[in-house]
Amino acid sequence: MRHAISTALACGVLLAGAAACDQAAERKTPGGAPGAASARPGQAVGSRLPGVGDRMWSQVPAGTRQAVVVYGEGQESPDSLVVLYQKQGPTWVRTASWPAHNGRLGWTEDHSMDDERSPVGVFTLTDAGGSLADPGSRLRYWQDDNAYSTMLLPEEAHAHDFDYVIAIDYNRLKGAPPFDWSRPDGVERGGGIWLHLDHGDGTSACVTVPEAGMKKLLRTLDPADHPVVVMGDREHLHES
Repeated sequence: MRHAISTALACGVLLAGAAACDQAAERKTPGGAPGAASARPGQAVGSRLPGVGDRMWSQVPAGTRQAVVVYGEGQESPDSLVVLYQKQGPTWVRTASWPAHNGRLGWTEDHSMDDERSPVGVFTLTDAGGSLADPGSRLRYWQDDNAYSTMLLPEEAHAHDFDYVIAIDYNRLKGAPPFDWSRPDGVERGGGIWLHLDHGDGTSACVTVPEAGMKKLLRTLDPADHPVVVMGDREHLHES
């Protein structure tokens, strides 16, 4: 029960008047990844991640060969585009993309608990889990029916948010379950920030993608390729 309560509080699922989720609908988002309108899966994009400037690029570890880039539509917008890139030799290749959501108040470089903004930065991806059985994750996967409970009725919009989650390594212990409550930098710095299933609107700080996207990420992200998430609004991402 303690895990269930902390999970719900950390990810902000106890929301009044939340909009119903329609994951089957395609949401058209302006902007996003450079060239997103014409980009296709399997397209080579060059020796660097598109739209990522020198400041953020310098934070990507040299050994990283998989990157999830979250292109936020604006500093105060909850809408974003998630793109999965994989490196083939010296070249990054666009693998897949999905419409997504981030913090309902947008983005921040100084995240704190309950500010309802997602943190800008480059973070490793090491641990995953969910209320459902492992769909074939390459990341270590902790399945638990109770620890990821949203404490909401099954028909409510957020009931399946945590069917699958990938922990974003912001203020957490790597190698621990996503629901672990440890906060190395202090509780006031927030935490419990995940990639998880989209519910159709903004979050407390997490990044959400459709179910098909979560399954693709879980089955693709490989610890041997040192995956990271590069996330922020487009202006921050592009800074030199």
